[in-house]
This record gives sequence, structure tokens and C-alpha cells, in this order.
Amino acid sequence: MKLGILAGYGGKVLNIDIQRIKMAESMGYDSLWTAEAYGSDAVTPAAWILAQTDKIKVGTAIMQMPARSPACTAMTAMTLNQLSNGRFMVGLGASGPQVVEGWHGVAYGRPVTRVKEYVSIMKKIFAREGPVEHEGFHYSLPYTGEDGTGLGKSLKSILQADTSIPIYTASITPNGLAGSAEVADGVFPIWMNPANPGALRGHIEKGLNQIGSHDAGL
Repeated sequence: MKLGILAGYGGKVLNIDIQRIKMAESMGYDSLWTAEAYGSDAVTPAAWILAQTDKIKVGTAIMQMPARSPACTAMTAMTLNQLSNGRFMVGLGASGPQVVEGWHGVAYGRPVTRVKEYVSIMKKIFAREGPVEHEGFHYSLPYTGEDGTGLGKSLKSILQADTSIPIYTASITPNGLAGSAEVADGVFPIWMNPANPGALRGHIEKGLNQIGSHDAGL
């Protein structure tokens, strides 16, 4: 078992107890996680903590997907992972319609579909096997909307390939858990009862089985 801690979410004035974090690091804690809602963001504290630690991994729980393009999140992840010698972890979530539409001013859309598209695009960017192309419900690379210029070009990250960065997702619905298991490296099982993990297992296994179906061409 590996132990992690939450940095907590800041209120009106952001305060991160770096001494507490360094103590956790010295005690062998594996990871620390930052958060965001509609005040402080999750990335800036993560970068600040990574810069003042040496061993502990730092992840975002969570970065709101509708607030950033998949490419922006991939750029952030690859940058922080290089600067921290491989200690950054991506945690993503759909957030909720109140924040997404009320704060970020974009449609909430289809959260499970967004997760699948978002993670797929990020992994293509991480792998750097070729210029990134994607055509989906939420994202199109290059952009193909009628309001575009038509000048978009498929691009490949300037940074070197890095497929070591894990991507975790926050999911609680049956379809969300299955979708996360299908495309992500892990899921945040919030509200899970440790005495009854089977309540989630079936949905996760459904998503894992989908991976085999893809590999078999079904």
C-alpha cells in the first residue's frame, strides 16, 4: 500500500504548508494531490510543491477538463514532468455543469465522451508518434468547425516523447467508471466504501474488457 495526502483546497487566501509536505516526504509518503474549483487552480500549487521537494510525486485531483484543451493539459504535464524528474501525475475530471457553464462559459456536454476523447488526445501527444489528429464530439484536431479559418495544421509536440506520465480520472457513475477503466491509467474512487469494493469492480472490469475488444478489432 502506498500513502498519499491531499494538499487541501485554498479559500480566500491560499496557504500551503510546505513543512508538513516535506515531513510527509521524509516519512515515505508516495504522493500529494492538489485541487481546484473556481478559486485557486490545481497546477500552480503542484508546480510550487514540486519545486520545493525531491521525491514525493505530485498530482492534480483534479484538473477540470472543460477549462483547458487536451493539448494544453498535455503540454503542462510534459513540462512539469521534465522539470520534476518524472514526479508529476495527471488527474482529470469533468467537474459539474454549475462550474463548467457558469464559470468557464462552455457547454458541459457529454462527460464520459469528453474523458475518452481527452485522454486519447493526451496520450497521442505524449507518444509523439506523429502529428496529432482527432475528430470527435468535443474536439477536432485540426479544428474543422465552420467558424474556423481552415488554416489549422496537425502538429507534433516539440518536447520529447514521454509515455510515463500516468493519467487518472475522477468518475463515480457506472458508465464513467467503465469509460475511465477503458482509457485511463487509474481512477479516483471517491465515496468508495473500503469494505465493499465490489460495488465498483464490475463497472471497472466492464471498461477493462473493452480494451481487449479494441485489441481484437471487435
